[in-house]
Amino acid sequence: MKRLFTPATAAIVAVALASTACTTDPQTGQSKMSKTAMYGLGAAAACGLLGAATHGSKGARNSALACGLVGAGVGAYMDYQEKQLREKLANTQIGIQRVGDQIRLSLPDNITFPVDGSSLNNRIQKPLNDVAGVLVQYPQTIVTVAGHTDSTGSVAHNQQLSEQRAQSVSSYLQARGVANTRLQTIGYGPSQPIASNNTAAGRAKNRRVEILIAPQ
Repeated sequence: MKRLFTPATAAIVAVALASTACTTDPQTGQSKMSKTAMYGLGAAAACGLLGAATHGSKGARNSALACGLVGAGVGAYMDYQEKQLREKLANTQIGIQRVGDQIRLSLPDNITFPVDGSSLNNRIQKPLNDVAGVLVQYPQTIVTVAGHTDSTGSVAHNQQLSEQRAQSVSSYLQARGVANTRLQTIGYGPSQPIASNNTAAGRAKNRRVEILIAPQ
């Protein structure tokens, strides 16, 4: 039986990549890891795990080295996350948009919450489990959970509802292993519509929670 990606293999990969990962601060003379290298190491670890799953320890080593060297950058680090999120969320109604180095997930109101409520529906829990799994695998990002509503009702009520819904999603992700220090939660109420509030279809689009994933 082939061995999976072992701690020893991980150490070899890390040393190989870290050997070119340091820069010298001209003011202090101290050596530190560059951000580009940091993301490369993160990408290497993620790819090593994927390689291990199909090709054992040798595949893990080769995959990790390839991803670390070719993908040693913020953009590549985000590319891997986007790819996994698209695969895992393909059969859901969750929207995925790439904006530069940021990934935006949009959770529509109709599958996420009951009408005018902030408790998560059962059908959104499996997709959120998948989102949390990817976020845990790629720790070098910050995650902003933003709640939005339509303009029906008072501004004060919509503001409170947007905050409560964002907090429900954020708490769920945290309970599935996403570090609280990475999570930011905010409610925008009806202030950031993406469609007209004059139609039912437009209002449905505006009622959403967005998960914004950005490099640190």
